[in-house]
Amino acid sequence: MLSEAFLAEHRRLTRRFFLRAGVAGSALLVTSLGRGTAAEKPVRHEKQGAWADPYFTSAESFRDVSRGKPLPHTLSEEKKREVGLTRETWKLEVISDPEHPARLGKPMTAADNTALDFAGLLEIGQQHAVRFAKVMTCLNLGCPLGMGVWEGVPLREVVWRTQPRENLRRVFYYGYHNDDPAQMFRSSLPIGRVLEDPFDLPPVILCYKLNGEWLNSERGGPVRVVVPEAYGFKSIKWLTHVVLTNLAAANDTYAEQNNDVDSPLKTFAATLNVPAEVAAGQAIAVSGYAQVGISGLSKVQVCLTLDADAAPAGDPYFTKGAWKDAEILGPPPHWGSVPEGKVPAGTLGFDASGVPKGWPMRLTNAHWAAVLEGVPVGDYTLRCRSVDEKGIAQPLPRPFKKSGHAAIESVPIKVR
Repeated sequence: MLSEAFLAEHRRLTRRFFLRAGVAGSALLVTSLGRGTAAEKPVRHEKQGAWADPYFTSAESFRDVSRGKPLPHTLSEEKKREVGLTRETWKLEVISDPEHPARLGKPMTAADNTALDFAGLLEIGQQHAVRFAKVMTCLNLGCPLGMGVWEGVPLREVVWRTQPRENLRRVFYYGYHNDDPAQMFRSSLPIGRVLEDPFDLPPVILCYKLNGEWLNSERGGPVRVVVPEAYGFKSIKWLTHVVLTNLAAANDTYAEQNNDVDSPLKTFAATLNVPAEVAAGQAIAVSGYAQVGISGLSKVQVCLTLDADAAPAGDPYFTKGAWKDAEILGPPPHWGSVPEGKVPAGTLGFDASGVPKGWPMRLTNAHWAAVLEGVPVGDYTLRCRSVDEKGIAQPLPRPFKKSGHAAIESVPIKVR
């Protein structure tokens, strides 16, 4: 279940919309947020962690899908200091791949005492630090883990300090894994993505702050990778090694588990509040959120169909359905778990006063709401979908499993 903090935020945003739509007297304004009788409570899928705090999620409220036995963030403080999982003891080696070597002028190694420490990373950050908003999402889950403002140093600034010369095609990286090779979890990127930021994307960063605070151990601190357009498996926690390689292909752990490791965030819509049962003639207030992926978001649409009607033959994505545009709600009145509720100055995508330069913002979430009126008695299914900036409707352009959630959600509604 979603936290009361998030439901309160969703209530504030959607209430204005439903007032304008003339359904202020509807019990749905209260009961659709989970306060009614059993018949009035919403039908919704598990979305714990979508926004445990208003818009930006506090570090403590992120949903956690970390790997490791034991989980590195559960280690004692003494053990964390011993293995370099504190800001005072953290070191990062940036080396050439011994099996597929890239030619480097100055690798950073622990053996010769040139590994990058936390003070050195912050020194680079004095000139090069960036921050941006990003939703963190697991490749094979249909709900976000949380969203925040991530801050750190572009990975390229550290790569350049190794003086790469030739035979550098990919970067792979991994974090602390209990000194157990079988537990290593690694990801990789083409060197071009590390050195450049295509399509106005933020850079790949070595992240040390979340929402203006030092990155805590549970969120991958003291330092993790954050890849703006990617799913969570690319943003390795407890970073210890960056390996520069002439390997031509991805060697991600997730690739070995039959996942598409090059698929960026998808755009999709999902419900949060849908009444299970309403009276005939009553306006039906529905609302939800959309993940704004790499292809942007132009619309959220809803479609209500009688269960007795035959499913459209040869149309698995309901492209011929009677889709109705919902309203994508504007930015929240406050941002939640950032200092003083204000977006930090200099955050990419926001102006000097902390207002988004465009809305909805790519790589984040947005709320939506709609009102359905004049619905006759019957058993119905509500579906929702996103439409991206190219006019392509969910689940396209990438409907496949193992490359990020995109399936069209369906929720039952009874009109009595």
